[in-house]
Amino acid sequence: MHKHITIEVGIDEDQDNTLVHVTLDLRGDHFDATGRAKRNPSDRSIPVIGEELALARALGSLEEQLMDRAYERIDGATGLLG
Repeated sequence: MHKHITIEVGIDEDQDNTLVHVTLDLRGDHFDATGRAKRNPSDRSIPVIGEELALARALGSLEEQLMDRAYERIDGATGLLG
């Protein structure tokens, strides 16, 4: 069986700050996470770096949430993690 899952990504940025918000709906569970990046004033402006950092941080947070939910399900099904 093949499934297609969509993660929505929104990026807001100005010259110095980038904010990424990601959302995922998976079998009735809703997950959302944010990531931020701030340019050091002494660095030159390369917007893609802020986007990459903020996105990686948001996806890392999403990964933690998914792992936590999976472990909750495992514990609920087996009682082995408690």
